Formats: sequence, C-alpha cells, structure tokens
Amino acid sequence: MAITTATVTATTAPEPTGLKITNTETIRSFLIEASTDRNLSLSLRQTASSLSSLSSIPYKQLRSLYFASSPSTRPDLIRLLSGSNFVFNCPKPREKSEELKARLRKLAEKAERREYEELVKDITPRKEVAEPFSSYKDQMGFGLHVAVTMFSGYLVGYAAFRAIFNHNPAMNAAGGILGLVCAMLVETLLFIIRTSNQDLKPPYYTSKLKKDQ
Repeated sequence: MAITTATVTATTAPEPTGLKITNTETIRSFLIEASTDRNLSLSLRQTASSLSSLSSIPYKQLRSLYFASSPSTRPDLIRLLSGSNFVFNCPKPREKSEELKARLRKLAEKAERREYEELVKDITPRKEVAEPFSSYKDQMGFGLHVAVTMFSGYLVGYAAFRAIFNHNPAMNAAGGILGLVCAMLVETLLFIIRTSNQDLKPPYYTSKLKKDQ
C-alpha cells in the first residue's frame, strides 16, 4: 500500500524548476546504481529511476541523491559532472494585448507613410498653400466688400432708429453708427469662419480641385 501511494505521488508531482544539466553516461550510471541502493529511501530510489531515462535532469535532485548516497559507492562530484552542460529553457513569449497590437499597427503605418513621403519628396510637387489676400485684387475686393457692408449697416441702423425715435437727428446718427458696428462685427465673423474652413481643408481636396480644373 505504501508503494502504491509513493508511486502516485511521484507521478502526479509537478515538474521541478531550477537549474538543469544534461544527462551523461556517468550520471546515468550513478542514477541506475542509486535506484537499486537499499540505503536510500523509496522516494529517492524512484526519483533516481525516473531521472535515469531523461536527457536533462534537475541539478537540485541530482545533488540530493548524491549527498544521500554512501561516499563509498558514489563517484567524485567533479568526475560525475564532467562532460555535462547547463540546459537553459527559453521563456514563453509574452502575449501582446489587443490595445498594444493596434498601437503597434498604427506606429508601423505611420513609419511607412513617413518613409514613403521621404522617398517621393523630390518627385511630387510641393503643396501650394493658398494665403488670404495674397493678391492685390483680393485685397481691393475685400476692402470694397467691407465698405459696402458697413455702409449698408449704417443705412439700416439709421432708418430703424429714425422710425423708432421719430426723426431725432442724434438718435438717428447713433442708430446708424450701431448698424455700422454690427455690420463690421458680422463681416469680421464671416471672415474668420472662411479662413478657418480654408485652413482645415485637407490637402488632397485642394489638389483634386486643381486637377478637375
């Protein structure tokens, strides 16, 4: 009954971790002799028997068997370990998370795009950036447009205050000035919106328009 229990325990025991060395003929002969040594415990004999058939063995278990054996039957430690090499286990590669994979893909795409732009920078023409009021015609047109808008605002304010305050010259002039200021503010707001939209327009859209023209 004890033998059966020990066998089950040795079978289900987890694989030992730590330093491993290759199994040589000298070590195998020592393990075979240790498996039949009555001076050793049953668990150590079973361990020696199982290790004798392996190509690499844990050094910790071999050391336990060596020091548990009788000095008269065991070989010298130097001769026992002669010709044996260390066995290194490669660690399992870490699995990358989906977030990390997506980030790596974006970085790879960005690097490829940068390399492509670097290769074709001497071939493709430079992108022209349209600046507001870059020509004299644009400046004159915008100035005339602002003047007409402000004059229209003055007339609207003047007429509105004239109808409200019953032909009061001072209030009529104040209404005209208020209308002028409001028209100027509206024109400034529209100018800011047009400039912002032009800056946010993607470059490929501008080049496409030029090709269509």
